[in-house]
Amino acid sequence: MNTMSVVQLRNVTKRIGSKTIVDGLSFDVMPGEVFGFLGPNGAGKTTTIRMIVGLMSLTEGEVLVQGFSIRKQFEEAMRRVGAIVENPEFYKFMTGYQNLQHFARMIPGITEERLEEVIELVKLEHRIHDKVKTYSLGMRQRLGVAQAILHRPAVLILDEPTNGLDPEGIRELRDYLRQLSQQEGIAVIVSSHLLSEMELMCDRVAIIQNGKLLDVRSFKETPSGEQLLEVVLDVDRVSAAAQAAIRLVGDSAVIGQHEGAEAAGGSLSGADEAAANTEGTLTVQCRSREEIAELNVQLVAAGIRVYGIRTRNKSLEDQFLEVTRGNQIV
Repeated sequence: MNTMSVVQLRNVTKRIGSKTIVDGLSFDVMPGEVFGFLGPNGAGKTTTIRMIVGLMSLTEGEVLVQGFSIRKQFEEAMRRVGAIVENPEFYKFMTGYQNLQHFARMIPGITEERLEEVIELVKLEHRIHDKVKTYSLGMRQRLGVAQAILHRPAVLILDEPTNGLDPEGIRELRDYLRQLSQQEGIAVIVSSHLLSEMELMCDRVAIIQNGKLLDVRSFKETPSGEQLLEVVLDVDRVSAAAQAAIRLVGDSAVIGQHEGAEAAGGSLSGADEAAANTEGTLTVQCRSREEIAELNVQLVAAGIRVYGIRTRNKSLEDQFLEVTRGNQIV
């Protein structure tokens, strides 16, 4: 067991009748990271979140929050959790500050200083004394986060927090979630089906489909192992370059080549066209930046002109479609 994990899911399963909604999920969430829970609508994201926060029972498996079991030590575990499942609800006839005061009275030890601190964290200081009925959806979302972190939880869980937000609201949410994770050391779990936003917001993403965990992808670490650096080289002799690359990185690492003078730039005619018709691009998978540099050295040593080198990282959308084989994306 990883004692550094804030949240641990171990073989979490939910069945309703004969239907399996969530099937054997296991992953860890670390302190100070924004962890994405990504999948199409109906993949089991909300069901999993409801089990983590105790709104739905587990059929099998275990959820631990800072080592406390939600099955056996529910109150201790929940003291360490802040959550917004679906939309935050408040008393609209009261101000934002009055709403926070109301919630604070339910939790021992929440001071006025803590109230001011969370208000500043979510950047509501200029509107906190206005009535909630005048708030935009984005402002209510921020007030919900303030309420959820009043008691200094170890983990903040947000289910589809960007639903209904405009682009500015989504960006604000992204910025203050990042600030929360860094300043408060809170682990943040965010579920969504929006690929581009998850890529910008999260340190790691768990991809779920049909209730099963397909993969966990990191955006912080340099790709290694199966996640190789994809490098595109503009060269004057594609076939010769491919042979030189094979000698360095292996046959399977050369994943594509395209011939054509336009790839190297410029236009050609007459006798020059025949001499240059093998110019083009070569796509190679390298294990490190150092291997890219060495590949360039080998190509030049072989008398091959290298007009350009660029890495092409796979977007989260590419990775999602790769692991789901293009099925059930919304």
